[in-house]
Amino acid sequence: MRLIRFGEIGKELPGVQIDDKYYDVSGFGEDYNEQFFETNGLNRLSEFVKNNQLHEIETGTRLACPLVRPSKIICIGLNYTDHAKETNAPIPAEPIIFMKATTALSGPFDDIMIPKNSVKTDWEVELAIVIGKKASYVSETHAMDYVAGYVLHNDVSEREFQLEKGGTWDKGKGCDTFAPIGPFFATKDELPDPHNLRLWLKLNSQMMQDGNTSNLIFNIPYLIAYTSQFMTLLPGDIISTGTPAGVGLGMKPPLYLKHGDIVELGIDGLGISKQRLVNYSV
Repeated sequence: MRLIRFGEIGKELPGVQIDDKYYDVSGFGEDYNEQFFETNGLNRLSEFVKNNQLHEIETGTRLACPLVRPSKIICIGLNYTDHAKETNAPIPAEPIIFMKATTALSGPFDDIMIPKNSVKTDWEVELAIVIGKKASYVSETHAMDYVAGYVLHNDVSEREFQLEKGGTWDKGKGCDTFAPIGPFFATKDELPDPHNLRLWLKLNSQMMQDGNTSNLIFNIPYLIAYTSQFMTLLPGDIISTGTPAGVGLGMKPPLYLKHGDIVELGIDGLGISKQRLVNYSV
């Protein structure tokens, strides 16, 4: 099953994608939030879709982030060997964890706003996991039982804020619009092998990243088990698994995003998203 949310910012409604068409399921009476996942919402929604006549959404309607704001967006840094090498970073012995502000969430086709005083805004295509039930001190053996599904994520990053202003990476990761998610959330059964997915990103139609999740340093069960040792994962939480080589920081010389640029990205089975870069404005 594929879940979407649609409508104007602040007025989004739940929907589903069936055979490349979008349908309104607001009659279900729930949105895709922590309570939805915690109370077997996916199965209940599946029954609703089977037993009700759905109305197709008007073409051109805005798609939003397919999840209501989760409690946490957890990201894994340097989780592809080629990406670590291109940024001259050592291969991590354990996963690098940082957080992305939930206010960074945006729709898959919304504009990305270059922050005020930014000169080093960068792109990162990533596979993100969505947690389906409360997880604390999970074993690697049972970790996949806690996965509800997956989404496409552009982990937009401001490298000066991230690397040159001291402290943690969070400063350059959580700016407004820096987490475009979607176009849809795919349930776990839609991607039987999440460790063999092509993921790619183009900048102004030129291919910049072209990798495969088979090259993750730390795989999905390990990431869930590892992260759950440090914090409780709640239903709807997102874990973004890292990006392959091809980011602007790794170019020689580095290349960063500017007003008017277009980034387009995709992952096998998770669709394609596209964002335009715009300068900061009030």
